[in-house]
Amino acid sequence: MTVTRKDDVSHLGKLGKDIQIRYENPNVDILETFPNKYPENPYIVTFTYPEFTSLCPKTGQPDHATITIEYQPKELCIETKSLKFYLQAYRNHRSFMETNTNKILNDLVHVLDNMHWMCVTAIFTPRGGIQATIKAHYGSTFNGI
Repeated sequence: MTVTRKDDVSHLGKLGKDIQIRYENPNVDILETFPNKYPENPYIVTFTYPEFTSLCPKTGQPDHATITIEYQPKELCIETKSLKFYLQAYRNHRSFMETNTNKILNDLVHVLDNMHWMCVTAIFTPRGGIQATIKAHYGSTFNGI
């Protein structure tokens, strides 16, 4: 017999609401989480965001990337809409590609508090003939997968 586990969304303040985003201020306050109902099942969550944009801190030129976030949750999962708002908040944020990638990792690790591992991969479109790929990791194994 299959047991259905009902999702509690009462604590999610951004889901289903119009939210005003400041496009130069990515911070952890934008992110929301929900309880992982299947912590006994080792599984991987993958998000791909092909529309990431930030600004070069020196020139102000836009940097475009595809951001892929992979993680194995324990107690909490990232709520997708809040993640979208968080990533959009980089739009007018002036910072190096490496800094942005590591900030995304650190902020997600902070709000999830306890997870097996995470990898954030940022593939930036070429500028000046050079394509940059930055990978930032937390944890070291795929724990059971």
